[in-house]
Amino acid sequence: MTTEKEEKVHHVFEKISSDYDRMNSVISFKLHVHWRNETMELMRMKKGASVLDVCCGTADWTILSAREVGPSGKVTGLDFSSNMLQVGEAKVADSGLQNIELMQGNAMELPFADNSFDYVTIGFGLRNVPDYLTVLKEMYRVLKPGGQAVCLDTSQPNIPVWRPFFNTYFRYVMPLFGKIFAKSYDEYSWLQESTRHFPGMGKLSDLFYQAGFSYVRYISHSGGASATHFGYKKVAEDEI
Repeated sequence: MTTEKEEKVHHVFEKISSDYDRMNSVISFKLHVHWRNETMELMRMKKGASVLDVCCGTADWTILSAREVGPSGKVTGLDFSSNMLQVGEAKVADSGLQNIELMQGNAMELPFADNSFDYVTIGFGLRNVPDYLTVLKEMYRVLKPGGQAVCLDTSQPNIPVWRPFFNTYFRYVMPLFGKIFAKSYDEYSWLQESTRHFPGMGKLSDLFYQAGFSYVRYISHSGGASATHFGYKKVAEDEI
């Protein structure tokens, strides 16, 4: 059943898809590239691994993962916005990579069997889903025992002096940038709202544990403007 939030988010990303990459660079001052690269270094993806990129958007992390796992690996990117996927398909074609499949689907009900992937990633997408815990549980379900799930998203600043500037920027400046550069004030106003209400690092870590993950840890980027959470699916004793 489609929820009001799903409908809203779908409308937002269908509309801003053509400007999404450019606006990401404008809004984050290109820091999102650094955050993702730092995350990839810590993940240490293995060659030949299978990867699912949930809420893949225009496929930036999908492509980066495909390069990392190499030709013997496989990366599946899933998103519910056909317009975002269309932009992603063009980027995949330009990359020349043959180990990527993009598909439309819902993060709340991942269309994959249990224990299917070595890695499951979600970048700047969890804050836009109707229920964070449901998506984390789905990521856990499709992850293989011993596999790693990683979430990179905006967060709540953990430096008191920085927090009011961060909140002011996202609440007022980001929608204004959306209006100036993408003619999409309402859509970027929604995105700042989803950022403002997203759990802080500690609370999101708790949700990872509630979803079943073990050895959960997180790192803060740029004073808490964003954070990466890492969790593992524990191997059962009879599988050791």
